Amino acid sequence: MAIIIDESTKTIVQGITGKNASLHTKFMLEYGTKIVGGVTPGKGGQQVEGVKVYDTVKECVSEHPDAVVSSVWVPPRFAKDAILEAIDAGIKTVVVITECIPIHDMLYVRQVAKQKNVVVIGGNTPGIISPGKALVGMLPKITFKQGRIGTVARSGAITYYLANSLNLAGFGESTSVGLGGDPILGANFEDIFRLFEQDPETDAVVMAGEIGGVYEELAAPYIKEMSKPVIAYITGKAAPEGKRLGHAGAIIEGNMGTAKSKIEALKTNGAIIAQTLSEIPILVKRAL
Repeated sequence: MAIIIDESTKTIVQGITGKNASLHTKFMLEYGTKIVGGVTPGKGGQQVEGVKVYDTVKECVSEHPDAVVSSVWVPPRFAKDAILEAIDAGIKTVVVITECIPIHDMLYVRQVAKQKNVVVIGGNTPGIISPGKALVGMLPKITFKQGRIGTVARSGAITYYLANSLNLAGFGESTSVGLGGDPILGANFEDIFRLFEQDPETDAVVMAGEIGGVYEELAAPYIKEMSKPVIAYITGKAAPEGKRLGHAGAIIEGNMGTAKSKIEALKTNGAIIAQTLSEIPILVKRAL
């Protein structure tokens, strides 16, 4: 079993005719992801890697009513409309690869998604992978191995590192989720924790957060309700105030979003804190 996507999940790709989207459509198909259609306005009737292109999501879904996931690869200024179009067409999970989406646009999208009970992952997510089953996004398949540890991180690079470290220690991943690096995200850590908690094939959860925002602090209280151990790592402990660290959302402003505040909140609520990334597999082994 896995969360969000598995070998039977029907997926569409918005912006499929773009260079990156078409390339990663090829990789997703090769991995086994069931991509049933693509959408690019004005390009309806074309094909990308054997996948039919439609002008609208509604048109695509009308021919493929079992499609429940969309990945969005459009430019930032079009992302809001693309996500809302997917929601309006009945898509249940929207994986937003697009980065640097205007903050007001994402605030609006998040509110609509919540009202419609739709999961939005991202923006600026590297994607989601359930190893051996399905991949939606641009995660490198070589890094992941099927197993029973769920991972969730804001950073794509750290998502890869977590999986590789777990694999070398003899573990594997049930599902790995990249939340995304933009300041305003759709799903947060708690949303993913809840899914892993319900998954019978996930034994423990590893999370990696970073400075900036309050997503880690908001998720912390739920950890003490979980039956599964949560191992947490926060990057950016040495970052100075006002200095952006990699992502647009990774910046300390005032007294909020510091590594110290996040670590304290997580530890207080029962998370097992890793001081270094290399310590994570050791702590997972100890917790199981």
